[in-house]
Amino acid sequence: MHYWLMKSEPDVFSWDDLVKKGKAEWDGVRNHQAQLNMRAMKKGDLSFFYHSNIGLEAVGVMEIVEEAAPDSTDDSGKWIAVHVAARDKLAKPVTLKAMKADPKLADMAMLRQSRLSVSPVSEAEFRHILALSNR
Repeated sequence: MHYWLMKSEPDVFSWDDLVKKGKAEWDGVRNHQAQLNMRAMKKGDLSFFYHSNIGLEAVGVMEIVEEAAPDSTDDSGKWIAVHVAARDKLAKPVTLKAMKADPKLADMAMLRQSRLSVSPVSEAEFRHILALSNR
């Protein structure tokens, strides 16, 4: 199993929107590195749902339920999407500020490439963020 962090602007598509839908296509990603990360995702992988721009915090855990397929919002056929399902809301959101201040997360991909909307997370980082949420 692999772990990820996927960003969405909550005024466009939020954690609550995903919970209402149950399952959704994670579409509209137009960055090549983020696309490579999505191509590497396997059914059953877990990802943090991160509110970007507004909130700047990990708010939930979702599961990859369908692997890479053509993005329905792309008429060119160049881009892919995955499907995700809401799994668990974090007990307490984990803010970007808290992640940046934590030495155990210093090597986290999202903190090194902050503009990347889909990034890998190590198992240790994933578990640590879950622990931070429960404090």
